[in-house]
Amino acid sequence: MFKMYFKIAWRNLIKNKVYSGINIIGLAIGLTAGFLILQYVNFEHSYDKFHSKKNSIYRVVADLDTPSSGKMESSRPACAVPPHMEEEFPEVISAVRFMRLELAVRKDEIKLVEDKAAAADRAFFEMFDFGLLQGDKKSVLQEPYSVVLTQETANRYFGNESAIGKTIRIKDEDINDLPFTVTGIMDEIPENSHIKANMIISMTTYSKGVLPRINDAWGLYDPAAYILVHPNTDPKQLEAKFPDFLERNSGETMRRDKMFVSLFLEPLEDVYLRSERGGEYSGDLGTIYIFSIIAIFILLIACINFVNLTTARSVERAKEVGVRKVIGAEKRQLSLQFVGESIIISLIAFVIASILAALVLPAFNEIAGKVISDGIFTNPINIAYLFLIALSIGAFAGIYPAFVLSSFKPVNVLKGNFSTGTRGIILRKGLVITQFTISITLIIGTIIIYNQMNYMRSQELGFDKEHTVLLPVTVSSAQKELKDNIDNISGVVSTTLASAVPGAYNNSAYSVIQNSQGEGQIANINAYFVDHDFISQFGLKVIAGRGFSRDFVTDSAQGMIINEKAVKFLGYASPKDALGATFSQWGKDGQIIGVIQDFHFKSLQENIQPLTMTMKPDETDLLAIKITGNNIKQTLADIQNKWEAILPNDSFNYQFLDENFDKQYRSQERFGSLFLNFAVLAILISCLGLLGLAAYSMLQRKREIGVRKVLGASVAQVVKLLSTDFLKLVTVAFLIASPLAWYVMNDWLSRFAYRISIEWWMFLLAGTSAIIIALATVSFHALKASLANPVKSLRTE
Repeated sequence: MFKMYFKIAWRNLIKNKVYSGINIIGLAIGLTAGFLILQYVNFEHSYDKFHSKKNSIYRVVADLDTPSSGKMESSRPACAVPPHMEEEFPEVISAVRFMRLELAVRKDEIKLVEDKAAAADRAFFEMFDFGLLQGDKKSVLQEPYSVVLTQETANRYFGNESAIGKTIRIKDEDINDLPFTVTGIMDEIPENSHIKANMIISMTTYSKGVLPRINDAWGLYDPAAYILVHPNTDPKQLEAKFPDFLERNSGETMRRDKMFVSLFLEPLEDVYLRSERGGEYSGDLGTIYIFSIIAIFILLIACINFVNLTTARSVERAKEVGVRKVIGAEKRQLSLQFVGESIIISLIAFVIASILAALVLPAFNEIAGKVISDGIFTNPINIAYLFLIALSIGAFAGIYPAFVLSSFKPVNVLKGNFSTGTRGIILRKGLVITQFTISITLIIGTIIIYNQMNYMRSQELGFDKEHTVLLPVTVSSAQKELKDNIDNISGVVSTTLASAVPGAYNNSAYSVIQNSQGEGQIANINAYFVDHDFISQFGLKVIAGRGFSRDFVTDSAQGMIINEKAVKFLGYASPKDALGATFSQWGKDGQIIGVIQDFHFKSLQENIQPLTMTMKPDETDLLAIKITGNNIKQTLADIQNKWEAILPNDSFNYQFLDENFDKQYRSQERFGSLFLNFAVLAILISCLGLLGLAAYSMLQRKREIGVRKVLGASVAQVVKLLSTDFLKLVTVAFLIASPLAWYVMNDWLSRFAYRISIEWWMFLLAGTSAIIIALATVSFHALKASLANPVKSLRTE
């Protein structure tokens, strides 16, 4: 029996190659797109779930509250918190600090800057399941000046030789070119981890070496902190003990500084996607929801195509059903036949989708900016998911057609009196409207996303970022000499030393600044440490007072410049009123000498925040070089020659400021690229369905078209007649999609501090595009039908 079912299904597919091909291709594209999106969503949810102790690991985070500036949420507690927690709480098995670093590394003639380096406490490899290929996880990070490398990093410095026990020289702003012993080789950290590093030095390098007081630094908020607790520990009960813990250790300091700290615990599995405190590597749960909905939409469109085409063609199979019923076929058997045909189509589409997914996956990884999967055949569960999705679509999509086809009355259909009725027509129209509602929503979304990203790229930032080269300089004694030598290069316009530049990491400094009430206002405020040339080189506008000047020797010791936001933060009515206000910051006391116009020193996703600038030479480890833009290659070579002459043991490593600043928008640009690609696929699948439905509609109306042409109807009139019905459906879809798209995209735009307005023309453009696409799709068959010889179409009746 099943063999006969299969034969009938196969013959039906071969007989109707066009409709079968449209169904299979539409389903295959839908399955491929849905599968890739679900892979992405599943990967994002998999972050940090591979650790065996994940349910007992928590990240320690802090709230910093001051009377004047309010609460600031931090993803990092004070550096002293983790070691003291391990000592004082019996619930805590171990505590680990993880500090991101950029290290200058040297091995003989090999000199590199490792920007994915880190420092971690001894228990790092015991807490987390980052495998060690060589070394003892209990001791590899125990001694000062020890380092663990990934195999790839070890190969860069030692080739094929064993690296264990050998040394490399490491330098940063605290470590002054010291030898480190390789104590371990670790696996590459998985992509789905928010903790990333290719080399890790021991935290004891700081606590027992270069920064011996770091374990008692209650005001330093740099490393991330994690604790491993006993399995039965209630995190809320442990959190309840933190206020007393802080009072015992830093109560007097908090009251003196008027900065009050609260500590909280975040489950490890929530850090990447669900934490609102962010971090260098964090995901976006809203993006996951959007892509999940898109995946469902694409699969839904593919299902709609199948149901539409199958029910539309039910008339052709009416006589087949009638004959089979007369000779004894039961409704159940007929239903099974048609559901089986649906599943066969889905399984053929599954095979094609598997091949397509394998071919497209590398490009998808590139667009996503991470390796979602090495290949769909790497993990058999991936194929199982795709197979189940295809099987489910086939079964679900075949239920309604099977019900309709198996319900035909044999007496009526054999007499030729069968008609699909209004219910079938209403269903098909409703499904077409649903398809194009989804497609138009995605078109509107794509237009809004594109315009928002274009707005962010073209927005006036308030500073000059063009043709600026950034050069990290960690050797403070060489900074002045290097700056002076590079200043003399013909292609160099100017140079400036700073602790940070717009778009790069900047410090927040504990500050007490006189406010409009004459009181010392305490705040952790953004702080730039710069030299005399910073303001002029970046084209910042001084709107009150003056910038730093070599004519005033007190500027370097007592001067501060603030931005407009800081003026408002301190309560002054105008920038001029803030001049002369006193301050105390990081051991420096003085007065505000100038106010600069606000500029975007962070991403446009954030509001401009208060900012201070002071001159602090021992904190400036970045040389910004403004070049002419003429013969850039030669200018960079000249800069490198000066570098190698002054710092022969340090690697020459540079970036362009505009590229560095634009990195902030990469995640949103990737989101936009993925959204655009899947929107195009959704529209393509909708058009395939419309193409098949239009072809069948023309076939059904051949006699009507022939009669109209005999009576004198022109080609244009026939095309208009046949296209109007479909365009009405697209118009209805547009009216439904517009408010839906506005609601969704308005919510998406709310994440940006600086955003576009949703304009009426965006909806008009999307609607017009959908109508043109639908018209082009339908008109092909409409034109073909209108040009056909009416004699032939009437003779076939």
